[in-house]
Amino acid sequence: MKKGWLFFGVLLSAVIAVVYFKGGQAEPQFVAPHGSSQSNFDSKSERNSAEVGGLKDTSRVTNLEIPLMNSKAPILCHLGYAFQYAEDHEQAYWIAYELTKSETEKSYSRTDHFIPDPLVISGSATQSDYAGSGFDRGHLAPAADMAWSKTAMEESFYFSNMSPQVPSFNRGIWKRLEEQVRSWAIVYDHIYIVTGPVLTEGLATIGPNKVSVPKYYYKVILDNSGKDQKAIGFLMENATGNGELDSYAVTVDRVEQVTGIDFFNKLPDAIETKVEREICLPCWTWSLTQTPKGTANDEEGEPQAPFSDGSKIQCKGITKAGKQCSRSCSDGSGYCFQHHP
Repeated sequence: MKKGWLFFGVLLSAVIAVVYFKGGQAEPQFVAPHGSSQSNFDSKSERNSAEVGGLKDTSRVTNLEIPLMNSKAPILCHLGYAFQYAEDHEQAYWIAYELTKSETEKSYSRTDHFIPDPLVISGSATQSDYAGSGFDRGHLAPAADMAWSKTAMEESFYFSNMSPQVPSFNRGIWKRLEEQVRSWAIVYDHIYIVTGPVLTEGLATIGPNKVSVPKYYYKVILDNSGKDQKAIGFLMENATGNGELDSYAVTVDRVEQVTGIDFFNKLPDAIETKVEREICLPCWTWSLTQTPKGTANDEEGEPQAPFSDGSKIQCKGITKAGKQCSRSCSDGSGYCFQHHP
C-alpha cells in the first residue's frame, strides 16, 4: 500500500510540473552545481557571506542580472557571474554579474590558469583551440572584476568565459572599456553588467572544437542606484579600436536588436523602457578619456609599465566624501600624489 501511494505521489508531481512549464514562459532557472542550494538573498552583503570555508551558494547572482533570450541552454552560475553557453559557438551568449565598489578592491592575484568549465556538461573550449590561433583568450567577465574572491578569480579563467579576440582589441579598446566600467562601480557604488560576443551564423572558427570568432562584442551597464537609474550599451568591432570610449556607446535597445537578448527585463516596465531607449553620455562619469600610449601588456591586458608619454587619466582615489578624485594623473598606478598607495 505504501509503495502504491508513493508511486501515485511521484506521478502527480510529474503531471503538475508538466502543466506548469507548458502553461506559459517559465522564469529562467538557475542550475546550481555540486549540490548547492538555491536561495534568494536580499542584499549583496548577504550574498557575499555565502562563500564560507571554500563552499559557495551559486544563487548569489540576482534575478536582475539575468537576461532573457530565445535559447534552451540552461542558465549556469559560478560564484561571481551567471551565463548561458552557446554550444554551437563554444562560448557564452552572455555573462552577467553585479560589481560593487568594495569588489573593485583587489584581494587576489590573477591565476592565469585556463581550464575547461566543469559546468558545461557537453564540454567547453580548451587550450588546444586557442594554441597557435593568433587570437587572445579574451575574458568576457574580466579577471580584475573577480579579484575580490579566490574562487571567483579562479572561475573567471574557465574557457566558457573566454572568446577569441584580436590581441590589439583585447589589450586596447576592450581593456579600456573594462577599466571604465570598474570606475563606474566605484562612482555609483554598484552596477549591473552583461557582456558577450555577437554570435551569428557563418563566423570563422578556430581549433578542433570550432570556436567561433565574433566580429563584434557588446557590454550593457545599468546603474540602478537612487532615483536616477540609467543604462548604457557598447558595441565594438573585434579589431584595433581608436578614439574615445563614448564614440562606441549606443542605447541598450540597440544592443538588444543586434543580439536578440532582452537585458534588464526584471525592472519595472516604465523604468526598463526609459533606461533602455535613452542614452545620456553626460550622465556618466568618463574617467578614462585618453589612451595610454606605449603601455606594455600581457595577453589579458594587465599593465606592465607606467605611462611613459605623459598620457593622463582621472585619479582612481576616493575622497572623504566618497566621490572619485577629480585630479588627473600620469602615474602608472592610476593615483594622484594625494591618493598614491
